[in-house]
Amino acid sequence: MVVGYEGFAKTTSSLLGLQLTHRQLEAFDWYASELVEWDRRFNLTAVTDSQGIEVKHFLDSLTCLQAMGPRPAGRVVDVGTGGGFPGLPLKIVFPRLELTLVESIGKKVEFCRHVVRSLRLEGVEIVHDRVERVGHQPEHRGVYDWALARAVATMPVLVEYLLPLLKLGGRVVVQKGETGPAEVHTAEGALRILGGRVDQLIPIELPTVVECRYLVVVDKIAATPEKYPRRPGIPAKRPLK
Repeated sequence: MVVGYEGFAKTTSSLLGLQLTHRQLEAFDWYASELVEWDRRFNLTAVTDSQGIEVKHFLDSLTCLQAMGPRPAGRVVDVGTGGGFPGLPLKIVFPRLELTLVESIGKKVEFCRHVVRSLRLEGVEIVHDRVERVGHQPEHRGVYDWALARAVATMPVLVEYLLPLLKLGGRVVVQKGETGPAEVHTAEGALRILGGRVDQLIPIELPTVVECRYLVVVDKIAATPEKYPRRPGIPAKRPLK
């Protein structure tokens, strides 16, 4: 057992009001074991101790519910998902979510496919591509209710990645560390250009994690101009101002 059933169940209940089933706890335990095993071969994550996986991967992913609400629904896209975070933990707890994972690194894509296949998670699409290209594909542009990202890029870059994917009225949820409030200010120009507006900045406290974390919630209030996102690499090299 990698994830402690009792402790994880108590923490998710007290922090988020979630009552995880035995089957869900087993799924998280298996997920953690596979993450450790695959990391030995493919270097998927810097966090591989049991407590770190439980708090910094699983619990951190589930804190998105503080922005999405206790019963999230609709189409969700997780950009730069890496080992499946935050998308797959949310899918384990809320299996009716329609989830798309976007990841450009092949070994991480294969791991996510392995998790989805092994846990028999239905309604999950995994896209192996750069998000700058995905944002122009008709099957992904302007169709999602929620766009999530964690530890991918700075806010001006992230909103160029995420806002084109959302339908009007959709919401971005970006997981940030203590730089979150400052980064919001740097993204004001990009948000005006791309049709977004910051709605909330939600502080998050995780057990054993000293640094304060934030959820940055952005509403899509206007259509994103067709030329965005720019071609791969350009948003990161020349962030919108």
